[in-house]
Amino acid sequence: MKKIALIFVMTLMGLTSFAQTETTVKFGYLSYDSVMQAMPEYAEMQTAMEQLRTQYEAEQKRVAEDFNAKYEEFLDGQKNFPRTILQKRQSELQEMLDKNIAFKKEGRRLLCKAEAEAKAPIQQKLADAVASVAQERGFAFVLNTDANAAPWINPAMGEDITEAVKAALK
Repeated sequence: MKKIALIFVMTLMGLTSFAQTETTVKFGYLSYDSVMQAMPEYAEMQTAMEQLRTQYEAEQKRVAEDFNAKYEEFLDGQKNFPRTILQKRQSELQEMLDKNIAFKKEGRRLLCKAEAEAKAPIQQKLADAVASVAQERGFAFVLNTDANAAPWINPAMGEDITEAVKAALK
């Protein structure tokens, strides 16, 4: 037990003396979202995504209107339909409803995928710019301050590189 305590104390003393002789670690920080939103490519991507979203919404609206028209037609004639026609129409309506739900789900999935694919080159360009600025200024790391990820940063130890990265992207 004494040996373990002695090893622990010696290790602690070594770490303390190492920490005192080590230079201060420099780091940068930025608002990743504000830099990305300032990029012209981001605005273009947003416009393209909005157009795609509008197309999907228009198709969903058209499909919903078709379903509603068929449903109203079914309600109007259900008292006069023989049982087999009534069942056939009910199954048609159920099939339409299932297809509409599947289309909405698939549309959301495809929109998310399209957005991820459109953002990938923008994020890569931003990551390259951040890395370039960080290496140029000799930072050990760069923090993203978005979403309150770093509630407090000592400005004497770190540097806000938001504007430098924006400039590097131009």
